[in-house]
Amino acid sequence: MSAPLRIAVTDPIISAFADELRRTARPHEWTFTDPADPRAARMAIADADVVIGSRLTAADMAGADRVRLVHVTGAGVDRVDAGAVSPEVPLCNTGHHGPAIAEHVLMTALMLRRRALQADTEMRRGQWRTIATAPGTPYHRSLAGSTLGLIGYGEIGRSVAHLAAAFGMRVIAMRRHPQTAGGDSELPDRVYGEDGLHDLLDESDVVVVTAPLTERTRGLIDAEALTHLHPDALIINVARGPLIDEDALYAALAEHRIGGAGIDVWWDAPQGTDAPASVHRFASLDRVVLTPHYSGHAREVFVARAADIVRNIDLLDAGLPLERRVN
Repeated sequence: MSAPLRIAVTDPIISAFADELRRTARPHEWTFTDPADPRAARMAIADADVVIGSRLTAADMAGADRVRLVHVTGAGVDRVDAGAVSPEVPLCNTGHHGPAIAEHVLMTALMLRRRALQADTEMRRGQWRTIATAPGTPYHRSLAGSTLGLIGYGEIGRSVAHLAAAFGMRVIAMRRHPQTAGGDSELPDRVYGEDGLHDLLDESDVVVVTAPLTERTRGLIDAEALTHLHPDALIINVARGPLIDEDALYAALAEHRIGGAGIDVWWDAPQGTDAPASVHRFASLDRVVLTPHYSGHAREVFVARAADIVRNIDLLDAGLPLERRVN
């Protein structure tokens, strides 16, 4: 029997699920590094067969000649520097966040369509404002019968589509290759290609951004695109902040040219527990739901991700092809 694998875990979130990670077919040697000590992480990586983390630089991998698998703890690999992982070394990711993010999307859409933010603020002030007590109070809106436009139709997009359909929404979508929409491609009424962005925005009452961030998609929703949303339309971003032009979105909301937004992803990084500057900017607006990039942070997501990692470690140990390889 071969020696146990040496496994370095540098992501503090998945480290909290160490018991789940250790459920491999046979025991291995695990090192869970302190994120506050980059030197310790690099030392562990240099001696590892398997590296598990959320981000990785070329410097982290310098001298890591025995690494046989790099496993990212989320779906995106945009935090792995280009060239950090040799093409000969498998780079794998995990998923399972689709249902959790879909719940967040529908929750946010309901909060905005049903004016929950305003009602909560008024109640905390001691006001009881409804259409029955205060003439001129706006009616809130149902989701049923409205159109959901998905920008991106991968795992997250499909999960959102299923939940939206259960609420009685019509679903349309946009993806780079509409002819290869994959499973559940029959669910949307229509799947547009990249040249159909403005058409999708014209049709949509609620727009949900789930596309990956690439150089092609950076700034995809710019000032011109936002003019295609009607004044009551909502836009909810659960992908990456830079897919939407920050200044253009702020102006559209501040000038009441769109109905509201749900922002779970941002244009700048937080400093510890302090919110970045972009959060403070949008916090000055009403009709905006602000969350700290936590839409996929259900416990069930991380248990399932740990199981993905365990399965690939067992496959590697057995000399079998790995799952969810992305390079």
